[in-house]
Amino acid sequence: MDTIISFKNELSADEFAAIPFINVDGYHSKTIAYSLWHIFRIEDIVAHTLINGDEQVFFLGKYKERINSPTVTTGNELVKNEISEFSKQLDINELYAYIFEVKDSTEKILREMPFERLKEKISAERREVLQNLNVVSNDDKAVWLIDYWCGKDIRGLIQMPFSRHWIMHTEASLRIANKIHK
Repeated sequence: MDTIISFKNELSADEFAAIPFINVDGYHSKTIAYSLWHIFRIEDIVAHTLINGDEQVFFLGKYKERINSPTVTTGNELVKNEISEFSKQLDINELYAYIFEVKDSTEKILREMPFERLKEKISAERREVLQNLNVVSNDDKAVWLIDYWCGKDIRGLIQMPFSRHWIMHTEASLRIANKIHK
């Protein structure tokens, strides 16, 4: 989280939307704004819709309007210049408000979760709720997430996306920031 916070303190709006590795494969072929959006949309969706069975922070806090996002999805369906254009639209201060609220809500869910729930699989009912929310695009680059998440138990979801996913996208964001500041 310290690294994620450092971006807010060190980067301009243009740098949050910069895409210096646009034509490469890998997580660093995105923007920092997109990467932060993506990390925390996924965490919010998984923590609230799939694990806790309650309303996402995104909807409760009216973050679509606050962040000025053109979408409610994870963003997996976006590519190249679409990612840059998406990133330019985001209100970075509101994105960070969302990040902190999602982080706090996830930590609360995990603190209060009984150990026995870790082996619990995602129910068909929660999968259906997820699909009906349209927070995962039907695009081939995104729709696979539903099967992926719903094929895991809660322990698996804590490992990915709550830990490894953060690490992958934060490391990629560091690569972007380092390239921008060279």
